[in-house]
Amino acid sequence: MGEEMEIHIDEHAGFCFGVVKAIALAEQELTEADTLYCLGDIVHNNAEVSRLATMGLQVIDHQRFAQLHDIRVMIRAHGEPPETYTVARERNITLVDATCPIVLALQKKIRVGYELMRDCNGQVVIFGKKGHAEVVGLNGQTGGTALIVSSAEDADLIDPLRPIRLYSQTTKNKEEYQQLIEALRAKNCVDFVAYDTICNRVANRTIELEAFAKSVDLLIFVSGSNSSNGRYLYECCQKVLSNSHMVSDADELDACWFDGVRRVGITGATSTPRWLMERVRTEIATRFASRR
Repeated sequence: MGEEMEIHIDEHAGFCFGVVKAIALAEQELTEADTLYCLGDIVHNNAEVSRLATMGLQVIDHQRFAQLHDIRVMIRAHGEPPETYTVARERNITLVDATCPIVLALQKKIRVGYELMRDCNGQVVIFGKKGHAEVVGLNGQTGGTALIVSSAEDADLIDPLRPIRLYSQTTKNKEEYQQLIEALRAKNCVDFVAYDTICNRVANRTIELEAFAKSVDLLIFVSGSNSSNGRYLYECCQKVLSNSHMVSDADELDACWFDGVRRVGITGATSTPRWLMERVRTEIATRFASRR
């Protein structure tokens, strides 16, 4: 008999505080009412969305939102553009606002930057993923006029002869953001200011993940496939440990991954609930621990 397989859950893994706040608020609301509507998935994790759905949380899109009235609707941690609040007032909709405080502060900062740039023919540039819920809310502060860029290569889309105010989506890669900043500095822009708006929780998470990945032989990364943060953090793990695999739930585990493995690590995105990682650990211990 070989050594017993060790299975470790990353102590730093789990929801960021913005998501914790949103879910706690939803659960509190649902103790007082049978149904609560939410504009988009409260978190990019299908298992957690399904759990909350059993409690009465109903996900709606903006089209459905504009048809409702006299109800309560949650705004998730990603935030919303000003138009959403306008519709709510017009339709007598009570908003349960769970916008992450960091995102909310960034929205206000971009609004101030937009007003300044508007007065001097300048440009508001947002480093982020086009169509991402947070970016939609951020761009809404500019009346939808901000330039959305996703890499240093996009620096050529920005006019160096006009003032520039650059901001980043809170969950983006800090190194890639810095590359964009350097690319713009190299263009000798007439008036260029870049703001450090990436959440420290996300930035520090990569350092913690790299250390955790180095401590195990096999890493199971638990995340919803639609999580931008999950995809980015998983790629960070793969760079350190090629024997890393992403799953959205325990039923996606592959037996061959565990052959000869002594130390298994389980981690996830900032949108991955702790209970789901515990479920993956139980599945590994029950089905695969004996494969050593």
